[in-house]
Amino acid sequence: MATPRSRGPELEHDVGRTPSLGYEPAGSYGSVRYLEHGFPNPLVRWHYHEEYELHLIVATRGKVFVGDYIGQFEPGHLVLTGPRLPHNWISTDVPEPGVALRDMVLQFGDAPLRQAAALIPELAEALPLLERARHGVEFFGLSEAARERFGRVRAAHGLQRLAEFATLLDLLVRCNDYRLLSTVQLQSFDDDAALAHISGIVDYLTEHYSESFSMAELAQRSGMTESSFSRNFRRATGNSYTDFVNHLRINKACQLLMETDRYITNVCYDVGFNNVANFNRRFLQIKGMTPKEFRRQAEARFGSAA
Repeated sequence: MATPRSRGPELEHDVGRTPSLGYEPAGSYGSVRYLEHGFPNPLVRWHYHEEYELHLIVATRGKVFVGDYIGQFEPGHLVLTGPRLPHNWISTDVPEPGVALRDMVLQFGDAPLRQAAALIPELAEALPLLERARHGVEFFGLSEAARERFGRVRAAHGLQRLAEFATLLDLLVRCNDYRLLSTVQLQSFDDDAALAHISGIVDYLTEHYSESFSMAELAQRSGMTESSFSRNFRRATGNSYTDFVNHLRINKACQLLMETDRYITNVCYDVGFNNVANFNRRFLQIKGMTPKEFRRQAEARFGSAA
């Protein structure tokens, strides 16, 4: 009997990062590693790793999977993914026998940047970008400039590579035309005390998303009036309390639909909805497709036909 395929993403280890797959040889790079490959390629799979990854598609069109996000890509598609965020790009218009170069990729670690930012104030400008990357960030209008910078990083070594990478990073930091591909994150504002309270509530909601609670109860828990809680919650998350809870529950539902074989009705109740019709309506509103269609399309993250 064949071993069932794991529905979860594969963790990528250094031991499998060989030059034959497009990686630079070990010891030939510092804090920034360059990778390029074509399609098809063994690296095209549903996976994650510990590093940030800046990914530029230069050929073909197809479907992109980042966390619970499913969308379309074309040449010029530029995405930054954070540590341990699953991702994959599946081309659907590949000529025979494939393409030699589809992906230009930069990988870099979290700790070196954060440690450097603690000592070099200018680098701290990149920290908000790193936080956004936890959910995947798609950039618009940067494809030509990014491809030029990728080429410069590829050709450079040592301090020169770091300088070229810093220039590219600055380009991303200053880009205002982007979108997050997965869950909503907290946005900083002036009232640190209120932000801390809302952050605690978001942590609580994330842990207890399937439970039933009212905004009034959470406002009391945070020591705010209901109106103050509503105002600060929207400022911190960019969403109303109700919309945030719906998004959170739908994102959890996406994870169950992708990684388990539970019936859709069971998934509905697992994540806190008590009405299947409302669950289906909210799912369609947020994801642009039904739960059944989402599960079908999600299967393509393994490289099977969708």
